Amino acid sequence: MEKKKQMISIITVVLLIMLDQWTKWQALTKLKPIRNKVVLEGFLDFTFVENRGAAFGILSGQRLFFIILTAVVTIGILYSFYKLPNTKEYLWLKAALLLVLSGAIGNVIDRVVRGYVIDFLEVTFIKWPVFNLADIYVVMGACFILFLSLFVIKEEKKEG
Repeated sequence: MEKKKQMISIITVVLLIMLDQWTKWQALTKLKPIRNKVVLEGFLDFTFVENRGAAFGILSGQRLFFIILTAVVTIGILYSFYKLPNTKEYLWLKAALLLVLSGAIGNVIDRVVRGYVIDFLEVTFIKWPVFNLADIYVVMGACFILFLSLFVIKEEKKEG
C-alpha cells in the first residue's frame, strides 16, 4: 500500500508540473506576440511577463540564488515527506507539501531553461503581480501548511 501512495504522489507532482509547463508554453507561443488579452473585463487578463525575480520583481536577476533555493526547498520537502507519520492526520500536510514541491519545480524549470519565469495571470481589480499556476500551487500549499499547523495537527503531550 505504501508503494501505491508513493506512486500516486509522484504522478500527482508530474501532472501538476506538466499542467504548469503547458500553460506557460501556451502563454509563450500565443500570448507573447500580443502581450495582453482581456479575459474578464475589470477582473482577469492574460498578460505575458518574463519574471527574472520573485513576487513583485524582488531579487531580479538572482537566477542562481533561486535555483539553489529551490534545490534546498526540494530536499527539505522530500525529507519531510518521508519522515512524517503515515497517518490520516498528516495526509493533508503531505498533499500541501506536494503542491509546494510542484510549484517550486515548475518555476525552476523556467529559470533553468529560459533564464526567467513565465507569468501570465493578472488580476486587474487589485494591484498584484502577474503570476502563473506554479505560483498558485506554492501559495495554496503554504496556506494549507499554515492552517494545518495552527488548527489541525496537534503535538502529542508528553507525560512526565
